[in-house]
Amino acid sequence: MNLCAAIQMVSSPDVEANLLDAEKLIAEAAAAGAKLVALPENFALMGLHELDKLKIKEVDGTGPIQDFLAMAAKKYSVWVIAGTLPIAGDADNKVRAACLVYNDSGGRVGRYDKIHLFDVSVPGTEEVYRESASIEAGNDLVIVDSPFGRIGLAVCYDLRFPEFFRMLSPQGVDILVIPAAFTAETGAAHWEVLLRARAIENLCYVIAPNQGGVHGNGRKTFGHSMIIDPWGVVLDCCPSGSGFAIATIDHDRLKQVRSAFPVLNHRCFVCE
Repeated sequence: MNLCAAIQMVSSPDVEANLLDAEKLIAEAAAAGAKLVALPENFALMGLHELDKLKIKEVDGTGPIQDFLAMAAKKYSVWVIAGTLPIAGDADNKVRAACLVYNDSGGRVGRYDKIHLFDVSVPGTEEVYRESASIEAGNDLVIVDSPFGRIGLAVCYDLRFPEFFRMLSPQGVDILVIPAAFTAETGAAHWEVLLRARAIENLCYVIAPNQGGVHGNGRKTFGHSMIIDPWGVVLDCCPSGSGFAIATIDHDRLKQVRSAFPVLNHRCFVCE
């Protein structure tokens, strides 16, 4: 059974506490039958300040957060898609927001570095974000082959750029996994409609783990982690707080929708 879970957290400035919470939720999702679990963006740290992530950055391939992820994947026999964590980049004063993928033996099988950076003043609030001040943008699209299908990786702000996903879908992507830390304001307005649009446009399943609550830095995130089928149906949703959404990735359903409604074959303008 291809049960997958989108894990929702309310991460704090305490890395150790966040990893304990992540393991608890992974264990609960695995006990419920999930064979793939996806953590939200910034699962290991929601710092008090934007630059706090630099203090916990790890070299690619080694470090306590990466060790934890490999351990959890192996211990609970699940594939883990690890939201984002700070991996050292080219500049000393910046990191890569890396989404890492581990198989159920604890081996790392993929890495995607967030491409679109959230440099935005949120309308109607005093919230200002400048991710480019501490994060180096990635360059490469990433697809991972798995027992659940071909997985295309994206992170949070990437969701707003449909051309990004149009470059993934021709490569045979079955599932889009989109970890996020969507703000409460923008999430209420756009989160579900954008996720459902990406599922419908690309005839893919979407697994979207989000942060969901009030954090130590005062930031409020929207929650509503969800799993969506290729017809745009929300299969399960975790409204707020720690928890998870869980649903089956049904390949017969995927084939049925794509056969009955072959929109991907009718494109007149194709992204190269």
